[in-house]
Amino acid sequence: MVFTSLVNLFLILLFSLSGVPAFQYSDAVSLNLKPGVSAEMVTAGKAAVLVNGSHYFLFSKNADEIQPIASITKLMTALVFLENNPGWDKEYKIKAEDHVSGGRLNLFLGEEVTVKDLFYTSLVASDNGATVALAHATGLSEEEFVSKMNLKAKHLGLVKTSFSDPSGLSDADVSTAREVAWLASAALERPEIREATSRAEYRFQTLNGADKFIESTDYLLFSEESGPLKILGGKTGYTDKAGYSFVGLWQNQDGKEFISVVLNSQGRNDRFLDSRQLANWVVAAYN
Repeated sequence: MVFTSLVNLFLILLFSLSGVPAFQYSDAVSLNLKPGVSAEMVTAGKAAVLVNGSHYFLFSKNADEIQPIASITKLMTALVFLENNPGWDKEYKIKAEDHVSGGRLNLFLGEEVTVKDLFYTSLVASDNGATVALAHATGLSEEEFVSKMNLKAKHLGLVKTSFSDPSGLSDADVSTAREVAWLASAALERPEIREATSRAEYRFQTLNGADKFIESTDYLLFSEESGPLKILGGKTGYTDKAGYSFVGLWQNQDGKEFISVVLNSQGRNDRFLDSRQLANWVVAAYN
């Protein structure tokens, strides 16, 4: 399907810009949906759709309300890690302080892995322990690492976003649907993050000889459902207070990319249903 000439003009200009300045609310532009496409049809409490690489929002619902973002926090953790990467082949031994509650445990006390495997286990499986270990592998204390996460948020212009731990388990890891979209846009510029979040599965062997097989928490990567936009990858999140959340990267037939965000969905599958609906509506509303 073809977008209106006006929207195409916006996109051509936006994708031709070099560099990524800090995101600013004064630059954010909402392009209203056509009649008949209602925000009430999205069950998530907050939602947004961003033209990737731009300030143009095609959809928003309570997009500036602050709430916990759970494991979507791991996108910022990955960004900060890449700026402090000690080397992909560096060996790391899982310690007691790496283990945190919540989610499936893929790595066990005393297992030795490479930093690369920690990175993929964090983003593919959303493994909290692997994420904490990834932060520790940089040589920074957890306090120092979180400080860098908050500095990075400030640098990106995310004024309603703050973090208190690398994994997203804390309810003090907060943001908005709009700022999560901006965070994802910045994170997905990094090919390492884009690759990891596009993986439906990941296999590796620990240095102790244990075979590991992990699957993505992004169920859309396993879906055979087709649509006008193709899912390229994403990141899930869940805590009791945050609800079920998802940020997804989509691409249309012309190669243009869009980022969808749903926060505080009521069910595990609702976040994916909402995200797929949003992807379909982007085309329905703007063709």
